[in-house]
Amino acid sequence: MTDPAEPEKTPLGSETQSGHYESVNESVAQSHPTDVDDHVTANRAQSSRHVNVTHDRSWEEEEEEEEEQEEEEQGKKIAAIGTKYSDTETVRRRLRVMSEGKGKERMKRVLRPDQELVPEDDARSTFFAKGRDFASVYTNHRYTEREREVLESHDSFDYLPSHSTTYKRWLIRQPARLDWDRWLTMGLIGVTIGCVGILLHQFLLLLSATKWETAERLMHEHGLMTAWLWVVGYSVIFAAFSSASVAFVYPPSGGSGIPEVIGFLNGTVMRHVLNLPAFCVKFVSCICAVGSGLPVGPEGPMIHMGSIVGTGISQFRSKTLRFTLPFFARFRNSEDRRNFTTAGAAAGVAAAFGAPVGGLLFAMEEVSSFWTMKLGWMIFFCCMLATFTADIVNSSFDAFHFKASFGLFQPEKFIVLKVGDSISVNVLMFLPAACLGVIGGLLGAVFTISNLKIARLRRRLLSRIRKPIVSKFLRFVEPPIIMVIWSTITVFLPSAFPCRAMVCPSPNTTSSASRGGFSGDLNISSSSSSFPVAESVVYVHIDESRSMKERVESCPEDGVEYKVDSHVQHYWCQKPTISNGVQMNDDGQYNEVASLLNVNGHRALQLLYSRRTHFQFNYACLVSVLPVYFVLACWTAGSAVASGIVVPMLFIGGLYGRMIGRLLVDIHGGIPKDPFWHWIDPGAMALIGSASFFGGVSRLTVSLTVIMIEITNDVDFLLPIMVSIMVSKWVGDYITHPLYHSQLELKCIPFLDSEPVVYNDRHQILNLELFKARDVMQSPVITISPRESVAHLAHLLLETTHGGFPVAKYFGEFSCEVAYGLLTRLELCTILRHEHVQKCQLHPGSVIVPQMTYEQVSGSERDDADRSSSLVPLLEKYLSNPVYDSIYVDLDAFVNRSAPRIDEEFSLHRTYIIFRTLGLRHLVVVDMVNRVVGIITRKDLMGFNLEERLERRKRRGYSVIGGMQKTLPSEELSSTAQHRETSERI
Repeated sequence: MTDPAEPEKTPLGSETQSGHYESVNESVAQSHPTDVDDHVTANRAQSSRHVNVTHDRSWEEEEEEEEEQEEEEQGKKIAAIGTKYSDTETVRRRLRVMSEGKGKERMKRVLRPDQELVPEDDARSTFFAKGRDFASVYTNHRYTEREREVLESHDSFDYLPSHSTTYKRWLIRQPARLDWDRWLTMGLIGVTIGCVGILLHQFLLLLSATKWETAERLMHEHGLMTAWLWVVGYSVIFAAFSSASVAFVYPPSGGSGIPEVIGFLNGTVMRHVLNLPAFCVKFVSCICAVGSGLPVGPEGPMIHMGSIVGTGISQFRSKTLRFTLPFFARFRNSEDRRNFTTAGAAAGVAAAFGAPVGGLLFAMEEVSSFWTMKLGWMIFFCCMLATFTADIVNSSFDAFHFKASFGLFQPEKFIVLKVGDSISVNVLMFLPAACLGVIGGLLGAVFTISNLKIARLRRRLLSRIRKPIVSKFLRFVEPPIIMVIWSTITVFLPSAFPCRAMVCPSPNTTSSASRGGFSGDLNISSSSSSFPVAESVVYVHIDESRSMKERVESCPEDGVEYKVDSHVQHYWCQKPTISNGVQMNDDGQYNEVASLLNVNGHRALQLLYSRRTHFQFNYACLVSVLPVYFVLACWTAGSAVASGIVVPMLFIGGLYGRMIGRLLVDIHGGIPKDPFWHWIDPGAMALIGSASFFGGVSRLTVSLTVIMIEITNDVDFLLPIMVSIMVSKWVGDYITHPLYHSQLELKCIPFLDSEPVVYNDRHQILNLELFKARDVMQSPVITISPRESVAHLAHLLLETTHGGFPVAKYFGEFSCEVAYGLLTRLELCTILRHEHVQKCQLHPGSVIVPQMTYEQVSGSERDDADRSSSLVPLLEKYLSNPVYDSIYVDLDAFVNRSAPRIDEEFSLHRTYIIFRTLGLRHLVVVDMVNRVVGIITRKDLMGFNLEERLERRKRRGYSVIGGMQKTLPSEELSSTAQHRETSERI
């Protein structure tokens, strides 16, 4: 497996452009302050676009005062360095650009994988601060100033590659667009992810079986304390190894990785996340974390690892191993890379759950931001192969031990949480299903908020530590501490509950069940003959609340009333005597809490979902386990281990679902005899409860429903599961954002949702169809010409942080410069680093035409590990030599001529749809004659930005009434005057 080149992963700048604008030509530079929201321009009178004028005299006075201060500062700087350049206007121009950004600082700051920009929470934010963690999906998240800085530091990339002359030449050289190579690549991705799922599953079975089988043996032979020492020591070793690999070796591999994958597929560059080191550390850390017994699951890391496999295999190269294979080079573009990453994420779900259709729907509903029918067919094929590969091996092997005929798909093996008995659905069942949905929505919101609060507390405490090694050490010790607590609970909590007999006693039995053991001769039949015990056997269970006589009389002849699953744990209780697979007597006992805690997550869920085992778990057991597991699972999620929370979510939901089911049994008066009431089953309610809590946390609907059906093979419960999921989503949406989206906000990863929700200051929803693109665009902008001087380009890269520059070309018919295309910052950096530019002859007036391929200009053939640090001296060299002011670079062949642009009067709602649907990084805004008047980026269209921009426009000259936008007379006069001034200047 190989890891890909991360698309345009450069810290050279962000895509945002804001500030003032000057009409430009081929030899004049442009400039603007970094943030239009915090700075007022010094040269507003020279703007080619009109400026809003309001009747607010205080705002005008403040603006004039800031202009005077800026002019003063520029005058001082000119006096200080005026001797360096003879042209005073050149000095003014350069100083204006220098005042706008910190491009040089950002280019020198190259983050290593063990570094990250961590925002500090606003100390003034209260626990229930509006717009933070307690915010419904109808409220946009509010970022602090430091969080906005981190948000701005993220670059983004276009879904479609740059449509330049160089790109078209590259396309001509590629073979015909046949689909066989895509299907082949999808198949390779599916099979590879299936193999990863096999190794992960077998290792987890091996570690879990070794831990608990040894603990049970030590408990019977040497006592409880010896077993506790073994469990704690064994678990802490693996938990420490898991956290050490993340904290010290490769921090980006921590957590589930799902928020990072969502952000990447939404168009945000995620550095150090989709490469080979992240995969290796993720794999090892996940095995150790889940195998140690931490309350986590492997499904989230499988999605992340699947994305890495999909991205790496499709590129057929590895920057870590420094090799490139000459296969399928045409997939090395942003569109195909993102499509294969989506396929990898879907196949990861399919391999983890054994749910190919669920994986496809999960990718479509939650992960991917761009979808086509053709892509869906290919991902379906990829998921099918991933599931087939994983199931064919996992059905035959158990902890790397061959158990059955290879190729035989055993349902209990490839159906992860298969339920045994089918139960008919009753219309009355939808009422408890809806109630479980309400509980799932409430508890899911509590889980999400608690997890966010713990993460913010952890981040706040670590931010106070100045030494990185101390901070890493504290992150390292957190999972082992959790493991010590959890191991102690799993060993000692079951001892507080008595042993329970697994079979009904015969009428002549005088024994009773006790914690220490079960004595006496227990036989169901009159004879003492033994009977075989298969894996699927279930035992008739004693109701210990009754007297011996009542228990004897209640023993059913057909053994279907009180049953206990065969996989319950005995703990220190008496085991049934088994010889050569045959049970010799009936004296077995089990421990309820140990059956839930002393097994792996999948086995515990199978016990919770077991049908017709109405009294297998009592209230005390379920009530004791639920809060402890809830708190520790919430705490562990977000610590320095690679882990997911799917199994914890299913387990928590199964616990309270089983409680509701047991309550229904008691209300009914016991085990229902009438088939009309057979739906009253604690195992059935546990399944619905799991779906409700999963839905309350993630807010998934379609994909979650299909996944629950596929992992349980219980299609009869489709409608009740759908009801509980929908209700939990509705309830959860009114309390907080979905967990994965909340983690995107916590990590300050820019994300554009499918539909924006924008309110005004009176909390009235605004119809974006009634607003225009110019209401949120960054204006004015810096533009460049198709032919620019080397010095000017170097200056822009050094002193600004913008991720792209619109290209304007002089058009004689209009006697002005019109929009021509767009160039990204990465492309400009690559061009200036090319040898044709570096080794050019220093002849004033010469024009350099770089001969570069698409792979070179897009950065796909270059090792960019030290690109930023090596580029700064080169750019400074261009600036220090005045000759480069008159040496020009012909950029025409590299300009993206298909960069979308819209009119400034364009609907804001449709602007959002175009931007997100096409996966854009920049959207140029033009006027009626196609002159560049603004630019829109990803961050401009985020919900909180839309609300602030529209509110600011209202204060500065617009009145917004119920979403209606009206232009004030002052703005009309200003527009006319500014247009007249611009015309005269042209």
